[in-house]
Amino acid sequence: MKTLRLILGDQLNYQHSWFDQKNNDIVYFIAEMRQETDYVKHHIQKVVGFFAAMRSFTEWLKKEGHEVIYYKINDGENTQKLPENILQLIDSEKIEKFEYQLPDEYRLDVQLKEFCEKLEIQYEVYDTEHFLSDRLEVEETFRGKKQYLMETFYRKMRKKYELLMDNGQPEGGDWNYDEENRKPWKEGTSIPDRNFEFNDVSEILSEVEKSGAQTFGEIDPERFIWPVERSQAEKALKRFVNDFLPNFGKFQDALAQDKDFLFHSLLSFALNSKILSPKEVIEKAIDAYRTRDDISLAAIEGFVRQIIGWREFMRGIYWAKMPDYEHKNFFDHDRELPEWYWTGETKMNCLKQSIKGSLKNAYAHHIQRLMVTGNFALLAGIDPDDLDKWYLGIYIDAIQWVEITNTRGMSQFADGGIVGTKPYVSSSNYINKMGNYCKNCSYSQSKKTGENACPFNSLYWNFYDRHWDKLEKNPRIAMMYRTWDRMGNEKQEEYLSQAQHYLKNINNL
Repeated sequence: MKTLRLILGDQLNYQHSWFDQKNNDIVYFIAEMRQETDYVKHHIQKVVGFFAAMRSFTEWLKKEGHEVIYYKINDGENTQKLPENILQLIDSEKIEKFEYQLPDEYRLDVQLKEFCEKLEIQYEVYDTEHFLSDRLEVEETFRGKKQYLMETFYRKMRKKYELLMDNGQPEGGDWNYDEENRKPWKEGTSIPDRNFEFNDVSEILSEVEKSGAQTFGEIDPERFIWPVERSQAEKALKRFVNDFLPNFGKFQDALAQDKDFLFHSLLSFALNSKILSPKEVIEKAIDAYRTRDDISLAAIEGFVRQIIGWREFMRGIYWAKMPDYEHKNFFDHDRELPEWYWTGETKMNCLKQSIKGSLKNAYAHHIQRLMVTGNFALLAGIDPDDLDKWYLGIYIDAIQWVEITNTRGMSQFADGGIVGTKPYVSSSNYINKMGNYCKNCSYSQSKKTGENACPFNSLYWNFYDRHWDKLEKNPRIAMMYRTWDRMGNEKQEEYLSQAQHYLKNINNL
C-alpha cells in the first residue's frame, strides 16, 4: 500500500522505529512552509536553524535508502500550507494511506485531526517516541487535585525510570538539591571554551530572505553555532558532560555580564527538535557522574530534574490545559510590550544584557528568562499575549508546548497558580545577589525611589499593592504584605508614585 508519512520540523528523531526498515511503498514528506514561519514573528536563527536541521535529516533519510519528498521554502509546488501540500502529494503520488506522528503543538494537532477526518483514504497516527511520559500522564497523576506540583511528578519519574535511586530511595537521601544550585556568579571563575562546530547556513539564509518571511535578530551565517544534525548534537552533549556539567548545578541560576552561556548545556534546540532524546542525554550525564569525581550529586540531580522533571511536566501541563491555557490572564494585564524588548536598547543593564544576548544568540538561560525579562514584564503588567509571542519568537528552542507553560505559568502567573504556587517577582535585590549586572547599570540598585532608582524596586511594591485582592491570602507571600503594611502611607505613596512615573515612561527606561 503506497503510504505517505509526514515529518514535522520538530520531529527529527533519528532513532524512531519508522526508520528501522526500508520500504519502497513508503514516501516521507518534510516541508519548509510560510504557515510555520508566519504564525508569530521568529528570530532569524530559529527559522534558519530548523530549516538546516530538516535538510540534514532529509539527507540522512536518503542515505539510509528512504524515499523523501522535501519542499524548500521557495519551491514552486510548495503551497505554504500543510493540508494543501499533503493533498497535492496524495494525488500526484497515488497515495493510499497517510501517516503522521502526534504533533507537540496544539494548533498542528487540531489541524491534522480535522484534515484526516475529511480524508478519503486510510490514515494512522503514531507516537513520536521521544518523551519519557505520555501526553496525559501529568493530567492523570493529578486528577481531582487543585494544584499540579512539579516535585510530585518529578519523584514519580525518578522512580519510574530508576534514576539516581538507591533501593527505592533517592540517592544521597534527598530528592532535591535545589538549594545547592543557586550560587551567585563568582568573579574570576573560568569558563571552558565552547569549541562550537560551526555551520555555514548562508544559502538557507538567502532563501528565507527571498521568501519574504518576516524575522528579527542577528545571525552570522558562516558561524552558526547550533547543531543541525545528529553527530553534531552528540558532540555537543559530550562537550557539555565533559567540560560544563561539573559547574552547571552550582551556577545554573547565576547572572554574569557579557557571558551569554555560562555552564548551560545548550542542548535545548537539539532536544526540542528531537535530534537528541531526553533518555540518552540523562544517561550520558549520569554515566559521567558515576565515573568521575568532579561531578557532584547536586550538579547531576539539578540537571536530571530539568530534563525529566521540568521539561516533561511542562509538556503535561500543556496537554492537560490547552486550548484554554493560552488565554489565561489571571491579573488582567494589558500593557503593551515595551519597544526595547525588540532591540535591547534600555538603560536597565540586566534587561539590556538578557535581550541583546537573545537577539545575538536566539537564546537566554532560564533565570534570564524568568527573573529578568519575565520578572519585569510581570511587574509592569505586560499583556501575556504580547509576551507569549515574544518568547515564542525569540528563542531557538521555543515550541509552544514548552514556551507557553513557562510564560503563562511560571513566569507571569497568568494561570493563577496551576504551575507555580506564587508569582515569581523580585526587586533588584535578587538580580544583584545573583551576579554583576547591577554594577554596570545606569540605575542605582540600592535606591528605592528618586532619580535613577532601579525600576524593579518600586514596580515590585506597586505589583503587590495593585493585586492585593488576588494575592493577600496566598500563604507564601503573606510576609510581603506585612512588610508593605509596616511601611506606612507616606512611604507607600513614594513607591507607588515612582512606579507610576516609570510605567508612564516605560519605553524610555
